[in-house]
Amino acid sequence: MEFRRINALPPYVFTIIDGLKIAARRAGEDVIDLGFGNPDIPSADIAVEKLAEAARNPRNHRYSSSRGIPKLRLAVANLYLRRFGVDLDPETEVLSTIGAKEGLSHLMWVLLGAGDAALVPSPSYPIHIYAPLFAGAEVRRVSLMGGEEEFFANLMESFQNAWPRPRVIVLSFPHNPTTACVDLAWMQRIVEFAREHEVVLVHDFAYSETAFDGYVPPSILQVPGAKDVAVELYTLTKSFSMAGWRVGFLVGNPEIVQALAKLKSYLDYGTFQPIQIAATVVLNEAPEYPKEVNAIYQGRRDALCDGLARIGWELEKPRGTMFVWAPIPEPYREMGSIEFASFLVKEAKVAVSPGVGFGPEGDGHVRFALIENEQRIGQAVRNLRRALEKL
Repeated sequence: MEFRRINALPPYVFTIIDGLKIAARRAGEDVIDLGFGNPDIPSADIAVEKLAEAARNPRNHRYSSSRGIPKLRLAVANLYLRRFGVDLDPETEVLSTIGAKEGLSHLMWVLLGAGDAALVPSPSYPIHIYAPLFAGAEVRRVSLMGGEEEFFANLMESFQNAWPRPRVIVLSFPHNPTTACVDLAWMQRIVEFAREHEVVLVHDFAYSETAFDGYVPPSILQVPGAKDVAVELYTLTKSFSMAGWRVGFLVGNPEIVQALAKLKSYLDYGTFQPIQIAATVVLNEAPEYPKEVNAIYQGRRDALCDGLARIGWELEKPRGTMFVWAPIPEPYREMGSIEFASFLVKEAKVAVSPGVGFGPEGDGHVRFALIENEQRIGQAVRNLRRALEKL
């Protein structure tokens, strides 16, 4: 049987490592999972308490609003004003989404169609590549491997050489998987370019609060005039450690926000209302919780990077995200990322994500997710040392 949209999807390479991990655990092995970026830090107590309270009220069991309840949209507008100095109209410039992936995917439906094109960083979080493809558009991958300055130059070249001219540029900083970061001046240049060439900027700001060593990730909406061309996806997944709650937002250009709102009015009734109520409370009453979460990630980052350095696996500490993007050590690089990641599961009992799963340019890397405590990360480093000595 032939299926639309999914026939061209390649095999999901992460399932290879996941299968090896599951098989090893069934055989009684203790596999330390640093692969799938599934946050293990609990959500704020106040969110859980408010969720339980709201769920006991039968009035909250009815359909909610696909736009998000008004108090939640106001809480997001207040967060942007407090955190970034950005004014947002909660009625026209804030929309609740069922997580960032849902928001991004359906956003592409209203921005792109057959005959259109989008520019996407490479390597990239998979949905950034496939959401435009699901909308029927072409995707032009732009290398990010040379750093943010080279990436900007590559974007300019790709835009000028592309036909049809790209309608959308997808961005995400701090970046998953490469952990690349940019400053506000970089954002200003890309906004100026987009305004000049009438191209829409879509910034996935998933790691807005996950940053270290004094780095403060900028919102693209901090750039004067950005609302003319840009929208941003903000989520509580990493910052407030609310991954399974599926609470995200599209903010920025009111025409684009309202276009997605119109589409979503046909597709869903929004996140379960007690979740929206709990999200409102946590935004208003626990605004400092991301700092607690961040401190945990920084401790894990240091434990992993310092541990890898001690065993001779040198890499630069990331300034953002909950990941470490590690070049495969030179003696083992010819294995490629899938074979190397498979070797680590079998011999080190450590699961990581093969870089090729984020695009061909990632094949010389693996990605560690900081989803185990520092003691487990220390054990992972010891396991890796023993395994790499065997090669």
